Amino acid sequence: MKSRIWVLCVLNATVAWAQSNLLPKGKGSDQGAEASAAQVPMDAPVLTIKGFCPNQSGQPAKSSDKNACQTVMTRAQFEQLASAIRPNVSASVKQQLASLYPRMLVMSQKAEELGLDKLPPYEQMIAFSRMQILSQGLTRKLQQQAAVSDKEISDYYREHAAEFEEYTLERLFVPLRKQPADPKNQGAGEMRVGQMDLADLAENLRKRAAAGEDLLQLQKEAFAQAGITVASPNVNMGKVRRSALPANQSAVTELKAGQVSEVISDAAGHYIYKLDAKGEIPPEQARTEIQRTLENQRAQDELDKIQRSYSTEINEAYFGVHAVREPDQ
Repeated sequence: MKSRIWVLCVLNATVAWAQSNLLPKGKGSDQGAEASAAQVPMDAPVLTIKGFCPNQSGQPAKSSDKNACQTVMTRAQFEQLASAIRPNVSASVKQQLASLYPRMLVMSQKAEELGLDKLPPYEQMIAFSRMQILSQGLTRKLQQQAAVSDKEISDYYREHAAEFEEYTLERLFVPLRKQPADPKNQGAGEMRVGQMDLADLAENLRKRAAAGEDLLQLQKEAFAQAGITVASPNVNMGKVRRSALPANQSAVTELKAGQVSEVISDAAGHYIYKLDAKGEIPPEQARTEIQRTLENQRAQDELDKIQRSYSTEINEAYFGVHAVREPDQ
C-alpha cells in the first residue's frame, strides 16, 4: 500500500511535467481523441499489462511465458487513476500516463518483493509522500465541504459592490528616460535633462488630453519624443477592474466618465488615464467567482483552526539562527 502511494506521488509529478512539456498536438487533435475515447464503454479494457499478475499465487510469470497472466485496466479504472493524479488531464497526457504507469507498477511491485518499502530511506520517503497526499486531500475536502448559499453570494455581491465595477480606460504612457542614440556616451547630466524634459512633456500631454485631443496621437508623440519606435502603440485598456490596476493608480477609478487623471509617476515612467465609461458585472456573471472566493475563505478558516491547534519549537543550535519557523499562532 505504501509503495502505491509513492507511485502516485511520482506519477503526479511526472504527469505535471508532461502537461507542461509535451509537444502541443493542437486543440483539434486532443478534441478528436477525447471524442473517440467517449465512445469506449466504461467497462472496456483500455490498458493490458501482459506478464504481470501480482494477485495470483505462485511465482511471477517468466519472460518466455508472458501471456500466462495479465493485469487489465478498464476505462473506468484508468480514468479514476488519472483523475486522482490530476483532474481534467488532456488526451495527450493520458497517453503519457498509459506509457508510464505499467513500468512503474511493475517496478514498484518488484521493489516490494525485495522489501525496499520497509528499508530506509524508502520507508521514510513513502511515509512523507503519504503525509503530503493526505494534506492536499484535506485541503480539497475542506473546499468541497465549504457549501455556499445563494443568500451568501448575493450578500457578498452587495457588500463588495466596488469589486465588481468595470472601467473602460485609456492610458497614455510617457517613459521616465529618453532612449539615447548612443547609450555608451550618454552622461549623467544629459540623462537628468532628459528626465526633466519628459516630465514636462507628460504634464503638457495631460493638459492636451483634458482639452479633448486624441490619446493615441498623444501617445505616438510621447514615444517619438522619448526616442522609442513602436509601430502601433496602444492606449485602449478595454474593461478593467480596480484590482487589475497598480495600487498607486487605482484612484483613477474615481474619475467621472470623460475625465482625465493627473500625471501619475513611478520608477517606470509617467501615466495619464482617461476614463471613458463605468459599469458593473451583473450578479449572475459574478456568481461563480464569488462562490469560489467564499469557498476558499471558508476552507482557509478551517485550515487556520488546524494551524492554531499546535505550536512548534526548534533547536536553534542544530538548525541555525536563521532556521525557518512555523509562524506563531
